[in-house]
Amino acid sequence: MKDKILIVEDEKDTRFILEKLLSRNNYEVVTAVNGEEALEVLKTFSPKVIVADWTMPVMDGLSLCNVLKGDPKHKLTYFIILTARSSLRDRIMGLDVGADDFLVKPVENQELLARIRSGIRIYNLQNELKNIEHSKAVLEMAATIGHKINNPLSSLLLSLKNIENEILPTEKEKLQEDFSTINESIERIRKFVEELIHLKSAETEDYTSDQKMIRTN
Repeated sequence: MKDKILIVEDEKDTRFILEKLLSRNNYEVVTAVNGEEALEVLKTFSPKVIVADWTMPVMDGLSLCNVLKGDPKHKLTYFIILTARSSLRDRIMGLDVGADDFLVKPVENQELLARIRSGIRIYNLQNELKNIEHSKAVLEMAATIGHKINNPLSSLLLSLKNIENEILPTEKEKLQEDFSTINESIERIRKFVEELIHLKSAETEDYTSDQKMIRTN
């Protein structure tokens, strides 16, 4: 699968050149003419890297970067600013809003490709770390839930045994099927609790169209 790149550039010829360069280098490329149009594109397109001009009408590259870095869905996207500004003050301003890299126009093709490759590596590493942290949190949550269920489950089992011992044999015989069903259900819950406590990986599976559940086996 091709890595996805979004180019945000208002200058038609520059946008065309960048799109052709990246497409020839086996990237899936989508373009936008300003930050506002880019936000519409991002509703259905999830790039690993965004290359955006600083100076554009409607919404410039820095404003777009500021919006995206505050959005959990896009904050890990690697953001490269293209600019004719080369002062330290301008670079600091860009870094303060979350830009990951800068390239001064006119852009040298090989340097742009190298920066994009670097951005993709960083994006992939950040997502791997995010997945590891998520898996760790799920495992810790599963173990906590398992322990919390285990205590009342044990109390329930003891209470059920006491009830069985206290009732008359004739009544117990009438309720034997119910007792068997309850005991079987308790055993299933206990097995599930043990699987939660000793869960080794945080795999999930679809439960409904918009929900997932932990897979315990």
